Amino acid sequence: MTALIVAASLLIGVSLGILGGGGSILTVPILVYLAGQDTKEAIATSLFVVGVTSLAALVPHARAHRVRWRTGLLFGAFSMAGAYGGGRLAEYIPGTVLLVAFALMMLATAFAMLRKPRDGAKRAARPAHRDLPLKHIAVEGLVVGAVTGLVGSGGGFLVVPALAILGGLPMGIAVGTSLLVIAMKSFAGLAGHLSGVSIDWGVALTVTVAAVAGSLIGARLAGRIPQDALRKAFGWFVVVMGVFVLAQQLDSAVWTHPATWAVLGAAGAATAAGRAVRRTRHRAVTARE
Repeated sequence: MTALIVAASLLIGVSLGILGGGGSILTVPILVYLAGQDTKEAIATSLFVVGVTSLAALVPHARAHRVRWRTGLLFGAFSMAGAYGGGRLAEYIPGTVLLVAFALMMLATAFAMLRKPRDGAKRAARPAHRDLPLKHIAVEGLVVGAVTGLVGSGGGFLVVPALAILGGLPMGIAVGTSLLVIAMKSFAGLAGHLSGVSIDWGVALTVTVAAVAGSLIGARLAGRIPQDALRKAFGWFVVVMGVFVLAQQLDSAVWTHPATWAVLGAAGAATAAGRAVRRTRHRAVTARE
């Protein structure tokens, strides 16, 4: 079983290095279904693993000039505030509800990544050397950070779309910048969880070492993959993992818990809000033309 955990942990790092996300999407199921940890311990451990691994993967991306430091640091700072609050709130929410929320948000994000960009959205892509406006960074950072703290995700599956779709950064730049953000808010989310959860540091360090090795491999491969292919690969990867996690919860009593339906409503509202923002931006771009 240990060999299987190490092999799976290598995939955590490769995912972070290539896609700028997906680390915790893999880490939480690995810790729950392979290492036998309970949901909340797995969530806290995943934040440590993903935070350290993201720092390691960031180095080769930075050397290749695929990181926007101002955008990343500001986004990360706002996300840290949201992540700490989310981590404290998670203590009061059933673990199975958190996993359902985790899966639903993965599927919503995958849908956004796999949608064919409108022509207007393509023309609105932000030049690689420009940073995002502060107001966009603040709002998106706080929201993504809160999700990170709640469901134990380093947030790459939300940060990359936020930077690439809403922010208009090229996919390669979004991937590199997301690693800086993920590291910052993963550690903030971990701080919020440590007040109510203990971590098995032996398992955490084993998974982390293997994931760091994988991240260095993934970061080297990232620069050789076309942007559209990278975007689609990210989307389909998230779909597969989201369906897997959700399927594991189908027979659980979580579906009868009131908090589940509250989360479903919040997810639906967030999706609708995201579509409204994209439509508004598209109309604004079209009007300027």
